[in-house]
Amino acid sequence: MKKIILIITLLLPFIVKGISTTAQSAILMDTDNNRIIYSKNIHEVSSVASISKIMTAVLAIESGKLDEEVKINSSINKAYGSAIYIKIGEKMKLRDLIYGLMLRSGNDAALAIADYVGGSVDNFIIMMNHKAKEIGMKNSKFNNPSGLDEDKANYSTAYDMAILTSYAMKISDYRKIVKTKEYKLETNKNTYIWHNKHKLLRLYKYTTGGKTGYTKIAKRTLVTTASKDNTNLVAVTLNDGNDFKDHMDLFDYGFENYKSYSILKKGYINIYNENYYKDYNLYIKEDFKYILDDSEKESINIKYKIKKIKKIKNRENVGSVIVNLGDKQIYSAPIYAKLKTKNKKKWRLW
Repeated sequence: MKKIILIITLLLPFIVKGISTTAQSAILMDTDNNRIIYSKNIHEVSSVASISKIMTAVLAIESGKLDEEVKINSSINKAYGSAIYIKIGEKMKLRDLIYGLMLRSGNDAALAIADYVGGSVDNFIIMMNHKAKEIGMKNSKFNNPSGLDEDKANYSTAYDMAILTSYAMKISDYRKIVKTKEYKLETNKNTYIWHNKHKLLRLYKYTTGGKTGYTKIAKRTLVTTASKDNTNLVAVTLNDGNDFKDHMDLFDYGFENYKSYSILKKGYINIYNENYYKDYNLYIKEDFKYILDDSEKESINIKYKIKKIKKIKNRENVGSVIVNLGDKQIYSAPIYAKLKTKNKKKWRLW
């Protein structure tokens, strides 16, 4: 089996631009491909307070029980701090509890969700840590569903929380909930009007969601997502007394200097001088876009690796396309071959 390697490459110098924050740890990341634009102590582990609730929301949404009715039980008795003030015996959908969790940071909602989704709070914590490992959060440890840290804190890093948020933003129900500014709910015991605590939903027009957090130990923690012109970013700051301004500055920097470019389009591809599969159409199954600054636009390398397979099956993987930014690989995808359909002659009577 032989390989054909074709490379399209253009290179320009890479220019690094500067920005700063007052956070102990901070990151600005693209949520489509997890490209890091700005970093400061991003792997430093610390208590993360209520931004932990992003994980709680993800597990609740992925449980498939959003529209099931939850009857609030005594599990909420251990809640303290920020709350939505639900009552034992109150009935509401799991979806409603997630709104209370994310808009008002309800610690009572966190316990009710954990008990219902996990069967018990302890089992839910096991689920949180399993999910963290599954999505690549290598320096995180969850000990509760709320983020309270007077007893056992939830520990993570700016990088891990950005990875979690990037994952969460690919879930449509999550995106809908966290961008909501006001939510109204009537239950068998109360009527609620919840306003989102995340100020940037009102102060910064490109904001698409996020989560606030604060404890005396963790100090101010903040996650924000924002989108402009198909560029989708997440900012995370830990222990930052100037977090809202820092997030706006980070997003302004990101949107000013980086734009999203379409690198590959799913469907048929033409590879110069490739004749081995002349009876087949070569294709890829997914689009690929990537954020680049002005100095990088011409620094993309697209490399095609084609395997010469003697007995090929229709729609078989026959190689790969690799995208590099300079010398760094940023993407790889399989190439498939589909047998061309021959036009049959149509006979007609005169």
